[in-house]
Amino acid sequence: MICGGSQGLGLASARELALLGANCILISRNENSLLDALQTLDQNQGQQHSYATADFTQPESVRTAISNITSQQAVNILVNNTGGPAGGPITDAEPEAFAKAFAMHVVCNQILVQAVLPGMKSSGYGRIIQIISTSVKAPIKGLGVSNTTRAAVAGWSKTLAGELAPFGITVNNVLPGSMTTDRLFSLFETNAQRRGVDRSVIEAEWKAEIPMQRFGDPAEFGAAVAFLASPAAAYITGVSLPVDGGRIPSL
Repeated sequence: MICGGSQGLGLASARELALLGANCILISRNENSLLDALQTLDQNQGQQHSYATADFTQPESVRTAISNITSQQAVNILVNNTGGPAGGPITDAEPEAFAKAFAMHVVCNQILVQAVLPGMKSSGYGRIIQIISTSVKAPIKGLGVSNTTRAAVAGWSKTLAGELAPFGITVNNVLPGSMTTDRLFSLFETNAQRRGVDRSVIEAEWKAEIPMQRFGDPAEFGAAVAFLASPAAAYITGVSLPVDGGRIPSL
């Protein structure tokens, strides 16, 4: 099951998983977008893809959706992926913005994991993957609420990895750098408006910080998610894998 699977990095991950033979369940708010996304997933190995709708700003909506899914089938691979909070300095953020972001990311992740764990344990295969942010390694300027929330998810994930390791269930994070998605372009616009400059200025500044001197292709990111979901990654758990062209300065 891939959350936020109708577009961006969620859809890129689903496409790579489908190529490896997985049956994908896409979940997001927009049914029309989900239907369009399903048509782009590989079915050459007889895969059967489906979708469910849920609003991650409403945790009970997520609980209802996952309950309906797990009552019919086991979910062996869970990709937690939710759009990031709006950008802006942390000093300008309203307290309510933190509560909303925490609910969307940590609370909804917890609901999903608790629902899929019984199936993973009984089938003897489980992969839980969070798509979060390189901000868990080094905070990103202008993303105060996001930096805070992503760090909370990383701590939750590391704790979960230790608890589930005895069952052979792995829990890992994938940290996208600057990938060519609508989210990245939105950040360019927000920063450009805040500073009163053209968007091209922001793009050039961000690209200059990347050793590879380019933005990433979502398919490159999806390949990393697919690897961690595969049997080949059975002994990898509790890690945060950057896919960022070498931008993060930390070890």
